[in-house]
Amino acid sequence: MIKTSYILFNDCKKYWSKYVHLYLLFSTLFFIDNTVTAQDLPIKTDDSDVQQLLENVAENVGSEDVDYTNLLEGMLYYKEHPINLNRTNKDELQQLIFLNDIQINNLLGHIEKNGDLITIYELQGIDGWDLQTIKKILPYVQVTDNFNAAHFGINEMFRNGQNSVVLRYARVLEKQTGFAPIDSIGIANSPNSRYIGSPDRLYARYRFTYGTNVSWGITAEKDPGELLLKQNQKFKYDWYSNSLKGNQGNGFDFYSAHFCIKNVRFIKAFVIGDYQATFGQGLVAWSAFAFTKSANIYSSKKYALGIKPYTSVNENRFLRGTAVTVNLMKRVEATAFYSRKMVDANITDTLVNGEVAAISALQETGYHTTPSEIADRHAITQTIMGGNISYQGSRLNIGATVLSYQLDKNFNRDLSYYNQFEFSSTQNLNVGIDYNYVFRNFNFFGEGAVAKNGGKAFINGVLVSLDPRLSFTVLYRNYDRNYQNLISNGFAENSTASNEKGTYIGIVAQPVNTVTLTAYCDRFEFPWMRYQANVPLSYGADYLAQLNYTPSKKLDMYFRIRERNYQKNTSDVDAVIDFLVPAKQTNYRFNIGYTILPSVKLKNRIELVDYKVDDNKTQKGYLAYQDFIYNKMGSPLSVTLRYAIFQTDTYDSRIYAYESEIPGVYSILSNYYRGSRFYLLLDYNLTKRIEIWVRYSQTFYDNKNIISEGSLTEIQGNTKSEIKAQIKFRF
Repeated sequence: MIKTSYILFNDCKKYWSKYVHLYLLFSTLFFIDNTVTAQDLPIKTDDSDVQQLLENVAENVGSEDVDYTNLLEGMLYYKEHPINLNRTNKDELQQLIFLNDIQINNLLGHIEKNGDLITIYELQGIDGWDLQTIKKILPYVQVTDNFNAAHFGINEMFRNGQNSVVLRYARVLEKQTGFAPIDSIGIANSPNSRYIGSPDRLYARYRFTYGTNVSWGITAEKDPGELLLKQNQKFKYDWYSNSLKGNQGNGFDFYSAHFCIKNVRFIKAFVIGDYQATFGQGLVAWSAFAFTKSANIYSSKKYALGIKPYTSVNENRFLRGTAVTVNLMKRVEATAFYSRKMVDANITDTLVNGEVAAISALQETGYHTTPSEIADRHAITQTIMGGNISYQGSRLNIGATVLSYQLDKNFNRDLSYYNQFEFSSTQNLNVGIDYNYVFRNFNFFGEGAVAKNGGKAFINGVLVSLDPRLSFTVLYRNYDRNYQNLISNGFAENSTASNEKGTYIGIVAQPVNTVTLTAYCDRFEFPWMRYQANVPLSYGADYLAQLNYTPSKKLDMYFRIRERNYQKNTSDVDAVIDFLVPAKQTNYRFNIGYTILPSVKLKNRIELVDYKVDDNKTQKGYLAYQDFIYNKMGSPLSVTLRYAIFQTDTYDSRIYAYESEIPGVYSILSNYYRGSRFYLLLDYNLTKRIEIWVRYSQTFYDNKNIISEGSLTEIQGNTKSEIKAQIKFRF
């Protein structure tokens, strides 16, 4: 049956353009209402726009195993506690990732001039607001005359605060090499060939919230292969325990806790424990993940939220200590933050007493599953401190940020030609100034920063709303090759804001209510060498065009083309010297979602990819899936089901796709080689206070008998299955 599916799909692939045309025609005739009016606006929408943003982040990060909890935490909160547009402010609205500062200023100005909104549909009369934007924010906002903001008081807080407990379990069902039996001789010869713990992934979280004013909680996680109870250590040999250096112990591998209050008298925010700090455009201090290039051109600009509690389980992208933001005077606020935590590192030198003397690299995987990983656990102490002072006007924001970074051991990076300008010291200092100015329908923004070694980084941009139906943005960045900052996250093609120049231009047009065209062009260059490019001055470009067609609340579809060009080292083994060759990847995607019953929605996607390096043969691939979503109003049960088939010639031509997951888990899977994938997600409200999720997924490979060959996650077979379960208690 599987092979038959591939044959049929390959035939369809040859005529995919004809297939898409017929699909569009059929869907249009069967499901479409003629026009979109205010009455057509749905009460709730799905998260397809958020899914696209996350897919783009995963493609740029190049990793599936990333926790995006804090990236979308504000959106998730406001989905359960919608923002009252009549009682909101700029800080709240900036957490809705679909809005820009021009729209926010126009909304607040409209309410100040004309009084409270009477209905949500009144937004259509505000400059810069269109039906597509209104649809996107509907799940997160409401219009009411009730003033339901929290009035801080201890009794009030405990009476109306919300407690929640989340317990989660996950496990790959097939046997993996890292958990296979091994004798004493085998483990002695290769101590890192087996995991120290069980294959279970465990997660537990308690959190208390009182509106957006108070939050405290604790989170704990154990990754697959990590040890939970010391008595269950698999290999109990003295020499083996010595190699672990006593770093293994009882309990979860990772803990995170915080206490936070906001907007209490002159204190805008105060956090003890784990937190994140984001300022400006990310060149000096941005400890969190951030959205990047996508079909939403507004994501090219970052919206800094200052300090906020950390509730994710990424073991690196956070600060641990204390931070406070206070209102010094009207429109002027100041932030100070201090962080001190142990971090993982590759140890290269030790003192006579075994104390670490020097390291060669910082480890960011967060895994502690083998003796070598456990030996590197918490090897050094990282101290970060800094502050920000800013003027927060209604149209003009100006801020200055300073950040000091220090390691308590020598950092002697393993240097090669391409990374010789990267941070390799014990101390660093960054200073930056950022601005944001809204003048009518123009939004100017940017940041300039300098590092202790003299390296500089600049980014400047403008967002222009020429008409509710036409907007564009232009952004230019220039990062010196020696600009050093380990917690920056500026707009970049590289993974760090260094060694890069580029210009990004994006445009969004809505010629009619049912059609939206989005496009961007990003041209960039790398003045110095970089990874897999051993020649200075390489170039690249990234282009995207997407056409959305939304004829009714029952039907939404889009077609997208994305092309990425860059240069990389030649693979010619006979080459006397390294030289660069062009690489090009083009993705074609057609996506459609349609409601066939009030409680049933279907989604389909077809995506093709072409990947070519130099004059070599083009590598091709495809992905096609069908989603079934059942969510009946008033029913305690929701069901999400997907079946997908895929085929790519190599890993380089992989295709990313977002998958519906248990809340708090994000799965953006890279599909490669040839196979099929299936998952089923059940969400059941046992009571008003208890909710249960169960998810089962399986990937079947048609052309492989070994999965993840040569790694500790190797599976002898052609299927990989995973089960996940979560329960949430609210009280």
